[in-house]
Amino acid sequence: MKLRILNPKDTIFSGDVKSVFVQGDRGEFEILDYHAPIVSLLRKGEITVDGKTRFPVKKGIVKFFKDECLVLLD
Repeated sequence: MKLRILNPKDTIFSGDVKSVFVQGDRGEFEILDYHAPIVSLLRKGEITVDGKTRFPVKKGIVKFFKDECLVLLD
């Protein structure tokens, strides 16, 4: 799937990945290829990409639709 992680000033990450693990506002969850469409707020924590790369999160939002994951961070 394609993943883009953006903040107001820059693109933090853009590329093809196999999994994205996030701290949603109602709990942790992992997004894999062909996940059901979802939109969720993000709480403070980390985004883990492919089980190894981590990005810190204060707050944000994640959207997954048609094999594309978009994360907007504050």
